[in-house]
Amino acid sequence: MAIPHTLVLAVAILTLLCLPAIVAAIVCADELIERGTHALRQARLVRRERRAISRLDRSIGEVEIEIELAHVDTEQERPTIEQIAADLQRLGRQRLGIAQRSQIWQTAVLRAYDEQLRLACACLGVDQHLSELVGVDLEIERVRVEGELQAAGMTLPTAEAERREQR
Repeated sequence: MAIPHTLVLAVAILTLLCLPAIVAAIVCADELIERGTHALRQARLVRRERRAISRLDRSIGEVEIEIELAHVDTEQERPTIEQIAADLQRLGRQRLGIAQRSQIWQTAVLRAYDEQLRLACACLGVDQHLSELVGVDLEIERVRVEGELQAAGMTLPTAEAERREQR
């Protein structure tokens, strides 16, 4: 007699515990169904697009593209290493003093500084991954690249050097 009462009590407690989840599922069922149908529609569209692209690929076949290297300008008025160094000096000083500027200004200065770092790396043959990284990883790569460029003989402004100049 005690076992059936215990079983009934366990089922009653389990029902009370699961009741809020059941009510929430009933209330949100229309949203869940809508999300599911939207996902199915998206999957169907993706499949159709893939089939259309593969049909186009089969109908076109292989296309060979020939580029004449004689018409490609290999020397694209690249700035000299001296110009790049001067730009890095100027942008580096601006970068160190941007705390009082707007976020847009900070972003523009950092992008220009990174572009000049890329050009300097290309000129000096230093490996860099500035365009591939974001956030803290980009900051770390920037410091690494600055160190590599300084080791290659280029002088770059740093926060410590800026503090020494102000004294």
